[in-house]
Amino acid sequence: MHNAAVSEFPASTLGRPNQISWLALTLTPGLGPTRAKRLVEFFGGVEGVFRASLTELEAAGLPAGAAQSLATGRSIELAQDELGKAANAGIKIVSLDDPEYPSELRQIYDPPLLLYVRGNVAAISQPGIAMVGTRHPTPYGMGMAERLACDLAARGVVIFSGLARGVDTFAHRGAVSAKGKTVAVFGTGVDVMYPKENSRLADQILSFGGALISEFPLGTFAAPQNFPIRNRIISGISLGVLVVEAAEYSGTRITARCALEQNREVFAVPGNVTNKNSWGPNTLIKQGAKLVATWEDVWEELPGNVRLALTPETGAESPGGQTASLFEEPSLSPHEKKIYRVLKADEAQHLDEIIEKLEPELSSSEIFAALFELELAGKVKQLPGKNFVRSF
Repeated sequence: MHNAAVSEFPASTLGRPNQISWLALTLTPGLGPTRAKRLVEFFGGVEGVFRASLTELEAAGLPAGAAQSLATGRSIELAQDELGKAANAGIKIVSLDDPEYPSELRQIYDPPLLLYVRGNVAAISQPGIAMVGTRHPTPYGMGMAERLACDLAARGVVIFSGLARGVDTFAHRGAVSAKGKTVAVFGTGVDVMYPKENSRLADQILSFGGALISEFPLGTFAAPQNFPIRNRIISGISLGVLVVEAAEYSGTRITARCALEQNREVFAVPGNVTNKNSWGPNTLIKQGAKLVATWEDVWEELPGNVRLALTPETGAESPGGQTASLFEEPSLSPHEKKIYRVLKADEAQHLDEIIEKLEPELSSSEIFAALFELELAGKVKQLPGKNFVRSF
């Protein structure tokens, strides 16, 4: 039995030509992106799949349920319904053959058949760097992610990440603080906010011309298996992947592996060798990843045509007008230098501990004053309970 031809549906429901067909393939049970792509090639195009009979679909090696759904028109009905929901929510659907589909992503082995996009569709095709890392970063990891993202976004580089807790959140925040573009790749439906506490950050991403994207149907909840699947998009959509902190067994390793398989540049911020979160980046550096201390380390690896196309903006650098760096900043007063040397970037120290260490050299009032100046300059951060860490 043949299903109803796509051309028989009202033009108003179809969006772009072929869009509803790609959407129908995505919503067909038992049909993943790789198998669907092979099916399209087998039938000489996406429309050919929907002209095929049940017998022809089964002969192409499809599971019975998938073949039945395609042949009876059930998949098309699901797609029409989904397209209506997306339109009502202001969500755009960009299919694999759409000119707005990111060219970098199209080149990977198993690109998603389509992307649901909230926000600025143009942002998903602009040159960018993926920033990934642990959900439990040290203060050093948080600071490096935020500042590197800020410095790169200020120069027109789009920051791609997953809006997860931890490094992802700080990467998006850094781009937002530079009023730059950042794109969050969801492991849920693009209409399902996860984690919920990042709702405001998602709004900020949209307000500065960024986007929220997902390959999962609307309403898809936060199933654990979806997050590793979406990692190939984070790496595939970018020119390179920057790893900030990641333990030995983590989702970040999947993204880094995807990046290598996709022939993307891999960058890593070195970390304290005694911290388990440093295992990932330090191992990647040993294996040949580019060591990153400042935004320039990423910038100089970008293709020449990309660097020329990106127009640096002035006045939007990371707080204090400094760029992210692993190295001690000069221009500190003698008192500030003493305190700065005592503090660590990856371990908070209580005020009492700082006073005790510096007691022979500085009075408590001198320490308070110098800490205050360091905070104002963005070199030191105060955490709850009078604990202090280096920003860098």
